[in-house]
Amino acid sequence: MLSNLKQQPADALLALIKLHNADPRADKIDLGVGVYRTGQGDTPVFAAIKAAEKKLFEEQDSKAYLGPEGDMAFVEALMPYVFGKDTADMGGRIEGMQTPGGTGSLRVALAMAKRAGIERIIVGVPSWPNHAQICADLGLAVVEFNHATAAGQTDMDALRGALAQAGASDAILLHGCCHNPTGIDYSHAEWDEIAHLVAEAKVLPILDLAYQGLGNGMEEDAYGVRRVLVAVPEALISYSCDKNFGLYRDRVGALYVMAAVPEDLPRLMSNGHVLARANWSQPPDHGAAAVREVLADEALTAQWLDELDQMRERMRQVRAKLAAAGTAGAVDLTPMGGQNGLFSIVPLSKEQVLEMREKHGIYMAASGRINVAGLTMGNIDKFIAAVADVAA
Repeated sequence: MLSNLKQQPADALLALIKLHNADPRADKIDLGVGVYRTGQGDTPVFAAIKAAEKKLFEEQDSKAYLGPEGDMAFVEALMPYVFGKDTADMGGRIEGMQTPGGTGSLRVALAMAKRAGIERIIVGVPSWPNHAQICADLGLAVVEFNHATAAGQTDMDALRGALAQAGASDAILLHGCCHNPTGIDYSHAEWDEIAHLVAEAKVLPILDLAYQGLGNGMEEDAYGVRRVLVAVPEALISYSCDKNFGLYRDRVGALYVMAAVPEDLPRLMSNGHVLARANWSQPPDHGAAAVREVLADEALTAQWLDELDQMRERMRQVRAKLAAAGTAGAVDLTPMGGQNGLFSIVPLSKEQVLEMREKHGIYMAASGRINVAGLTMGNIDKFIAAVADVAA
């Protein structure tokens, strides 16, 4: 029977990693992998996390099972940062569970939506490729609208049109901040309108908050999620700690469910727990435990937030340098200065992206998406010159 399985295409990003690793050029640049890097090209473990791990090593007294909901102290410790200190549970209407990264959270969120009767997911494109893959695997139809215009602005007309056509069995998937892959985020005024439109359309919002703190700050980056939640009766919120705590390989995430009334929460969460049990039984403990320790200690929390500020500032400096370059050949780099997070799209053709790789040793996704944290003050001029060369 296994001979019936068809060959699947290799993941494009993983293939890019292998190509980069095999390139012998000393000045090669990796702009593909979506991890933060320092100005020296490293992806370090946060000092706050190191301190928390040391405490766990010395004090943790058991590796017993936690259950499908995971570490609830971790889940609850995150809530004030996501939802606000004064309204973390929205009157007892929000509860969460730990998941293996943001991907695990999205998987359960979309599966719960399907169980609830959702048939179509409205998604702004381009989007993170795994959004569509998870929907396809679950048998959910994807309805696309343009996230951004050719001028590099959010396409509110496209979003308005998509919601105007939405039906009772539709959900909308929205990036909370630091849009992947464009870096083009909604303004506060646009989020105000989106909240109204989502409520008016009576669609289920699924909010993907994977990069909180990497855009404009922890509070600022939560604005959109909080604004939507105030306007609607129900929502699913997918959260990742992989980026803002640097816990990529530990796979640390959470799924939060907002119910119309508190009495609904046990029933809704029971579905999340059953889905988790069928997928991974229970999430890995270590990374979430480290986050819990950081958030339980005021000094470690302050240290973590300072490290996060440094990450954000470095990416701001890179973006400012790109914007200051103006045009590189036929490519205008100026809009990157106003974008947020790890990613932006350089408007190059697939042929030009290939030329960047073969001629200049610069590795980026075929879509033109780059990880701006892969640029440093030591290699950014090379990148700008290469773009000017291939886009002359």
